[in-house]
Amino acid sequence: MPELRAAVAAGVLANEEAHRALLQATVEVARGIFAAKASTIFLYDDTTDELVFEAVSGEGSQELLGHRIPSSTGIAGWTLVTRQPLVLEDVTKDPRWGGQAIAEQTGYVPKGLMSVPLLHEEEPVGVLQVLDRPTDARFSLHEMDLLGLFGNQAAIALDLLRRARSARAVLDDAGTDAALLARVAENLEGLEGKRRAAGVDLLRSLEALFKG
Repeated sequence: MPELRAAVAAGVLANEEAHRALLQATVEVARGIFAAKASTIFLYDDTTDELVFEAVSGEGSQELLGHRIPSSTGIAGWTLVTRQPLVLEDVTKDPRWGGQAIAEQTGYVPKGLMSVPLLHEEEPVGVLQVLDRPTDARFSLHEMDLLGLFGNQAAIALDLLRRARSARAVLDDAGTDAALLARVAENLEGLEGKRRAAGVDLLRSLEALFKG
């Protein structure tokens, strides 16, 4: 049992790190493509109703990573709630801007931004923002389409990250039914013939139940 549990936990942790790496690569590439000063991916934590700075590239990256804000806060919150993309040339002139306190903490106050909701199966999982593109670059619909492609990739990675963290939380709780299932799977290895076939059928039925 300990060996099986350790192997499963190691796999979950590896998946979590891989998804976080993909999110970081997404903001790095987005920042480079748009020649922006910074790019950010927020994860929506529905258990606390907060937005979490999950991946940050550029200005304020060290200070912001892991920082949490209420899900209704500022431009990111507006984007999450309305599920609408937004482009602003001067955030300080927009009444939805609520990031001044955070900006002052990092020493970086953005002026312009592009913000898109991250949706997985029509449900909001986060927000992608690109901050301070070159001031002499005119915004185009092509840029929004391109940002949307980054958003699609980020939404998939965010959903996978949330699933990996949920799995890790279950594994961390040794008293849950997941521990019982792990023991069933381990005992199945010692069965043969019809008893093993019956055990496999049981696990498949449970899998179908969870998927349904």
